[in-house]
Amino acid sequence: MALILGIESSCDETAAALVTSDGRVLAHRLAGQEEAHRPFGGVVPELAARAHVEMAVPLVEGALADAGVTLADVDAIAATAGPGLIGGVMVGLMTGKALAHAANKPLIAVNHLEGHALSPRLADPNLAFPYLLLLVSGGHCQLLLVRGVGDYRRLATTIDDAAGEAFDKTAKLLGLGFPGGPAVERAAREGDPKAVPLPRPLVGSGEPHFSFAGLKSAVLRARDAGVHRSEDIAASFQQAVVDCLTDRTRIAIEAVEDDVTALVVAGGVAANQAIRTALAGLAERTGLAFAAPPLWLCTDNGAMIAWAGAERFAAGLIDDMEVPARARWPLDPGAEKARGAGVKA
Repeated sequence: MALILGIESSCDETAAALVTSDGRVLAHRLAGQEEAHRPFGGVVPELAARAHVEMAVPLVEGALADAGVTLADVDAIAATAGPGLIGGVMVGLMTGKALAHAANKPLIAVNHLEGHALSPRLADPNLAFPYLLLLVSGGHCQLLLVRGVGDYRRLATTIDDAAGEAFDKTAKLLGLGFPGGPAVERAAREGDPKAVPLPRPLVGSGEPHFSFAGLKSAVLRARDAGVHRSEDIAASFQQAVVDCLTDRTRIAIEAVEDDVTALVVAGGVAANQAIRTALAGLAERTGLAFAAPPLWLCTDNGAMIAWAGAERFAAGLIDDMEVPARARWPLDPGAEKARGAGVKA
């Protein structure tokens, strides 16, 4: 059994965790930055990087103390190497490199997206490859066929904005606060999802990709019209996102040729209960099992990085000290580029 130390710093949360190769989370420490970024209504990269510098080492020390182990007891050190805000990624990766060098331990450079992609297997050890994954977060919206560790086929991506970005923008437009996703979800509980006629970009089309830029613009127009409550706009927006995600995922289920074991959702937006419920219903209708990590594993965390490190370590996937930090790092580099200007891989 291996013991892996994981370090996460790709956006506005610094985290460290110790996870065993049989799926036990021995310790997890996380420091968020919501108060620092709230006045700006979004993450300021320079502020995030400075906070990571201050918090990375204390969090690692705290996680080791919580688990009752020392660095000498760790078998490998996993750190996020991208994609993400490059300043933060560099802080976490350099911390991992320094610790690996000092303790003479293997280094595992983890793709943050792979952390999300494999996190359901930490929550459910019986989840077997291959599975269909909807990876939906603040910066990414993709459908992936997860065939194994390091083996991903991208089926769809966003041609403009991610769903999480649309949640954040909607929260800012409606004055609901930061972070946007939970704020919109709270407001939506008090609203009517049928009150505001909002578009469902690409729904009903054969194209597998996602698009949310037009939906954000429609929310702006609805707000400026001044005839709807913020709660009704939030509820109608959330329902539009649900409809887009389920429609696009249904298209992928029908198109995938592999015999998948389950429909899986992961990433920060997967914490949204309306989205989880809708996808669970889609899985049931299409005869698939459904899996989603617990809410704390959906948002950025160190345990998913440690677990991805454990899976890669078991597969013999070790990195050298020259591995770079990357702002962009697709899970499927060979995927066909989606149409449209401003495509986000």
